[in-house]
Amino acid sequence: MQSHTSADEKTRARSSYRDSLKSMDTEEHIDLAFYRPIGYVWACLARRLGITPNAITIAAIILGIAAGVAFYFDNMWVNVAGMLLLIWANSFDSADGQLARMTHQYSRLGRILDGLCGDIWFFVIYAAICLRENVTSEFFIAHPWAIWLIAAVTGVCHAKQAAMADYYRQFHLFFLKGAEGSELERADDLKERLAAIPWRGNFWKKLTLTFYTNYTINQEAWTPAMQRLRRQLEVSFADSDITPQFRSDFRSLSLPLMKYTNILSFNWRTIALFCSLFACMPWLYFAFELVVLNALLIYMMYRHEAFCAKLTQDLKDGKYSRP
Repeated sequence: MQSHTSADEKTRARSSYRDSLKSMDTEEHIDLAFYRPIGYVWACLARRLGITPNAITIAAIILGIAAGVAFYFDNMWVNVAGMLLLIWANSFDSADGQLARMTHQYSRLGRILDGLCGDIWFFVIYAAICLRENVTSEFFIAHPWAIWLIAAVTGVCHAKQAAMADYYRQFHLFFLKGAEGSELERADDLKERLAAIPWRGNFWKKLTLTFYTNYTINQEAWTPAMQRLRRQLEVSFADSDITPQFRSDFRSLSLPLMKYTNILSFNWRTIALFCSLFACMPWLYFAFELVVLNALLIYMMYRHEAFCAKLTQDLKDGKYSRP
């Protein structure tokens, strides 16, 4: 009897853990092997203590800021402490989403906070690297403006890389799990909601929605073929659900590209960052983002736009028409 009870508990635990994941299509190997199991433990503890996902996100932001400050110091032990803090912060960043999915505590504010979390981390990390190079590198001591210019350009590229990786991932989830399993938004819908909210008495709500609306507008502006596909879907399936065949074909084309969205996210960035710190050349991290990740972004965008254009034409040709 006890063995059956134990087996049932393990089955429920495995099921609960799987439910805390976004989808196996979009999860990264490093996350599945490391961050998601740790995040799940944090999420279970937070659920037991009544801690909200947004509270965990705020804690992650604080830990990430502390990590960034540690990278300013030209001391390997302090840098290693910063690395551990950043890993801890990212385990919290994993836990907030897992807790939200486990407890169905979804909110647009949570999504915005989650996006800001990584941006704040890397803003502090960039500043720490710049300040450090200006006092340790002969070249940057002689040309102090250079590292700040490199950091500014890298930061713009970083924001675009992260935004597009998130957008492609949400688009994939939309076809895999439906609207309820994705956080895909439309800029026009967000504009309408924004216009309906007065500033008086809703300052923070209006402000956060303004940032989020502009974020979505920029995502759509960089994906013209994908937006044409969305409009054609409304025409082709105006009175019915998207056919399973179309969903399957989209997934087969999109799935091979999900690994690139993961590379453009957190884990590979931090691996490159840690390597540059161990090499005592933090500026190398900027080179990695500017050269490697930008090249990957361009390739990923080209592939997505190409297959979206093909699927749009197939819809126009009636390939997916219902019998």
